[in-house]
Amino acid sequence: METHLADFIKDTAQGREAESILRACVHCGFCTATCPTYLLLGDELDGPRGRIYLMKQMMEGEPVTTRTQLHLDRCLTCRSCETTCPSGVRYGRLVEIGREVVERRALRPRAERARRWLLRKSLLARPLFGFAAATGRLARPLLPRSLAAKLPDARRGAWPRPRHARRMLALHGCVQPALAPSIDAAMARVLDRIGISLVRVPGSGCCGALSQHLSAAEEARRFMRANIDAWWPEIERGAEAIVVTATGCGVQVTEYGELLRDEPAYAERARRVAALARDTVEVVAAHWKGLAPLVAMDRGAERVAFHAPCTLQHGLKLGGRVEEILRAIGMEVAPVADAHLCCGSAGTYSILQPELSKKLRANKLAALEAGRPDVIATANIGCLTHLSAAAGRPVRHWIELLDARLRDVAWRWR
Repeated sequence: METHLADFIKDTAQGREAESILRACVHCGFCTATCPTYLLLGDELDGPRGRIYLMKQMMEGEPVTTRTQLHLDRCLTCRSCETTCPSGVRYGRLVEIGREVVERRALRPRAERARRWLLRKSLLARPLFGFAAATGRLARPLLPRSLAAKLPDARRGAWPRPRHARRMLALHGCVQPALAPSIDAAMARVLDRIGISLVRVPGSGCCGALSQHLSAAEEARRFMRANIDAWWPEIERGAEAIVVTATGCGVQVTEYGELLRDEPAYAERARRVAALARDTVEVVAAHWKGLAPLVAMDRGAERVAFHAPCTLQHGLKLGGRVEEILRAIGMEVAPVADAHLCCGSAGTYSILQPELSKKLRANKLAALEAGRPDVIATANIGCLTHLSAAAGRPVRHWIELLDARLRDVAWRWR
């Protein structure tokens, strides 16, 4: 695509990156066939190709209107279009740049700015969010059903003490420890069974994705730097990987090297951290030879429908891997129609775009429940809480299903 960027962005790092992405687009339209919002609304401007036109016009100096802002806000950043695109257009990165430009050039109403700021700060304040989640659970009988359903039970489970020479690091995260502490604990128990300790490092926290997707890029970089500073001493002492059990966070951490490439004090360490980041399924698959003999195949048949988060399929490019492991542990995996489409969670999208989000969730649950599964499994805390609020059956992280099917071998390490 021929592009002539305006002076305000032409000679900036953002401008050069955006121009490179824009020039890769050939307007073939393949992306529209897999875009959830285009399929839902049928509007060209609510598909990747239309949004690319809007961003191109904006960066070439055309006036930025609330219409541009609306269509970019409606984008889920699911990156399904990237999986479909034959030209390799990095749409997800382009829309992040586009949103930052919109925020600077089309000021939102004060109430909307305040709402977004409060949303960001409340979710990122880990002690405050944890207290709110705990209070919500106590008051669950008094809450509206839609809100009560967003608070999964705080099953925690034992986290094995660090006792092995081999170590991996856990991303602490922001909302997952309060909403579903059982997920990381299950991962720790799985690794402990094969002689690896999963270590929580003080000082690590949010991956930065929430701020990044709400156009608070500098705040996101602060979180990234803090995590690198916290993890680095453990990396120097030989930590083998950084395990991320939420795929939304996983995509962010794997992009640290790219996002901090212009910061001399962090660029090299950021590349190293990104190279060490591993999704749960990558860790399990790499150690399957040790885990396979521990699977208890006599614990009864269980039918599972797996929802592959967009960040797993389109961000990390790990589609189909979890289903292989679920079958290997004796579970019957139900087919799911249109498995490539988003469930509507998409970080804060379910809060900021509730109507579209609920329609997407209804479509996704209809596909997941069509095969009458006993349980729905997923790999991302956002998808888990979003689906749980309306599902007619339990929704769990798949690592919890694996943990439940492994025999206890703790005696081997005493």
